[in-house]
Amino acid sequence: METVVSGIRSTGKLHLGNYYGALSNFVKMQNEYNCYFFIADLHSLTTHPTPHGLQSTVRQVIVEYLAAGIDPEKSTIYVQSDVPEVSELYLYMNMNAYLGELERATAFKDKVRSNPDNVNAGLLTYPVLMACDILLHHGTKVPVGKDQEQHLEMTRTFGNRFNRLYDVEYFKEAFAFSYSDKLVKIPGLAGQGKMGKSNGEADCIYLSDSADVIRKKVMRAVSDSGPTEMNQPKPEAIQNLFDLMKVVSSADTLQHFEDLYNNCAIRYGDFKKQLAEDMVNTTEPVRSRIEDISNDNDYIAKVAKLGAEKAGESARKTLKEVREIIGIRRFY
Repeated sequence: METVVSGIRSTGKLHLGNYYGALSNFVKMQNEYNCYFFIADLHSLTTHPTPHGLQSTVRQVIVEYLAAGIDPEKSTIYVQSDVPEVSELYLYMNMNAYLGELERATAFKDKVRSNPDNVNAGLLTYPVLMACDILLHHGTKVPVGKDQEQHLEMTRTFGNRFNRLYDVEYFKEAFAFSYSDKLVKIPGLAGQGKMGKSNGEADCIYLSDSADVIRKKVMRAVSDSGPTEMNQPKPEAIQNLFDLMKVVSSADTLQHFEDLYNNCAIRYGDFKKQLAEDMVNTTEPVRSRIEDISNDNDYIAKVAKLGAEKAGESARKTLKEVREIIGIRRFY
């Protein structure tokens, strides 16, 4: 059974884009692969969260992983910092990562441009830590988006470089993996681009949003004055709303509003009300589970402890072997 490794930064609540783009596939993967799903709290430290904020967001992601249907008995759900071996492997791998290649990483250059006052060493070596997350469990399949493919290529570079340096065939190569042939892109409500926290609260429908909050957000979504010609192309903001309806509504409902738009008879108020209700109904099961699990501290602790034990077992084995390969051996 091949190993899948995937992490999510603990930077806040999960939204529909996270759910349809990743979590729903994770639920299916866990029945066919050896899956490690972790909350990347160490990665989050590059943005200097407050201690309370870090703790609460890690907890929230655990809750939402579980609410989405990830089974801690089938998969390994763990907090990155609960497995200290990743930090040790990160140290060893940093010795074989070079400044030039790290500075050329597209994501690093983007971060430097967008936040020049916080160019820390953690940002520079982010690809090394990501590589260690994968190599630690000998992952071969990694569900990542296009923006992470360069980092995955660097993971292969670091693993192969280690193998060559110590003349071993130890680390396997990991490749991007999409469980579904149909990649689901969930657009935001702000009128352009995919749903994302960086675009503000109003752009996202969070899995934990109440029914009233969902209705208010959808009714305020960017639209226009309506079509003026039969069958005219939809502007991006309108196409985004139709794309959302395609995900959460029935085919008949979608076709009904497509016909109204093409005949210049659509009323956006009615359209948005229908979209909002379908979103409320679609997210209700997950939302209810989020509320139930959030109130069960003992269960959350049990899941975190189980995940740390399962991930720790794999990690300790890897680090024991890595130390032997490098030549780090105790004299007692």
